[in-house]
Amino acid sequence: MTEKDLIAGCKSNDRKAQEALYRRYFPVVKLLCLRYTQEEDRLISIINDGFMKVFKGINKYKSKGSFEGWIRRTAFNALSDYFRKENKYLKNTSFEVPEQRQQEEALADLFYADLLVMVDDLPETTAKVFTKYAIEGYTHKEIGKSLGFSDGTSKWHLFEARKKLKAQLKNTKGHKLHSHVG
Repeated sequence: MTEKDLIAGCKSNDRKAQEALYRRYFPVVKLLCLRYTQEEDRLISIINDGFMKVFKGINKYKSKGSFEGWIRRTAFNALSDYFRKENKYLKNTSFEVPEQRQQEEALADLFYADLLVMVDDLPETTAKVFTKYAIEGYTHKEIGKSLGFSDGTSKWHLFEARKKLKAQLKNTKGHKLHSHVG
C-alpha cells in the first residue's frame, strides 16, 4: 500500500490499512519513545496510545509536510500525555538539563505545551531544527537534507536552541510556566 492509500484507508476506519500503518511506522514510534523510557510495559502503552491518537486524529492530517513527521509529533504528544498523567514531567528531553538547581526546578515544572511556547520564541530555522531533532526524532543528516544545509549546520542550530532554551528557563526562575492552564 502506498502512503496515500494507508491514509485514505485509515480515514475510512479500514482495519487492514490501520494494521499496515501500524506495522510500517511502529519502528519509528518505538525509536522515538525509547529516547524517554526503556521500561517495556510503559513503552508499549505509550506506543499504543500514540497510534490511537494517530487513528483518531488522521482526519486532521491535511497532506502538508511529512506524514512520518506528523506521526512522530502525534506520538510525542502521547508520550507527553503519558508522563503528565503519571504526574511525571519530561526531564530527559534532547536538550541538556541545566545544572543550576533553580533551572532544574523550572524544567521539572515544564509541560510539553510550555516547551512549544518556548520553542516558538526561537529563530525560525533554529526552532525547526530543534523540533525535528528533539521532538520528531530526525537525525542531523536528515534535518540538513530536508532544510538544505549540512549536518554540521543542523548541529549548530540545535546547540543554539539548547542555549536559548536554557536562558529562557533561567529567566523563568521562580515563575511557574504552565501557560496552557486556563
